[in-house]
Order: sequence, then structure tokens, then C-alpha cells
Amino acid sequence: MVGFLIRLVVNAVALLIVAHILPGVHVSSLTGSLVAALVLGIVNAVLRPILVILTLPVVILTLGLFTLVINAITFYIVGHLGIGLEVDGFWSAFFGAIVLTIVSYLLSTLVRAVEAPPAT
Repeated sequence: MVGFLIRLVVNAVALLIVAHILPGVHVSSLTGSLVAALVLGIVNAVLRPILVILTLPVVILTLGLFTLVINAITFYIVGHLGIGLEVDGFWSAFFGAIVLTIVSYLLSTLVRAVEAPPAT
């Protein structure tokens, strides 16, 4: 449960950073960012695998690059639910999803390094 909450906070902070970096992505508040991160996680857990299976031939044909479009679609959907995250258009969602992935990865790595310092 603690790991889930840490990932939720990391993704919420990553959403705030993405909103600060990209002009087409807006987050209403810290609470909105937390709710959007939770909903984005649910959408990625439920809808993303379905989209990958439905578009499997295209994913294979593009050597997996079409998954970037699928990530953008899920980001765009969450941005239009009115829960604290707003996305202006598809390209904002596309680049927002890419930047969110990178920032979330970097923050997760940082949190893991702080949680478990290297043994000597």
C-alpha cells in the first residue's frame, strides 16, 4: 500500500512538472494532479492493454512506436475528463505523455535511491 501511494505521489509531481514544462498541458492544483495521476494509472491499467491488442498489427509494423500514440490517446482521454488535468490537443497529449514517462522514471529512480541507500 505504501509503494502504491509513493508511486501515486511521484506521478502527481511528474504531472505538475509536465504542466510546467509544456504549454499545452495544464493542472489545476496539487489535488487535481493527484486525482489525474490516479485516473491515469487506472486508464493505463484497463484501457491501454485493450488498445495495444486491438492495434497489434500496427504496433508490430511500426516496431512498437505506435505505443507512443496509444500513450498519447490515454493521456488525452484523462485530460478531457475534467478532473484537474487539461490537455489542449493531440500533440500536447503526445509530447505530454513522453515527457511524463521520462520525468516519472527519473523521479522513481530518485525515490528508490533515497529509500534504499547502497549497502557497504
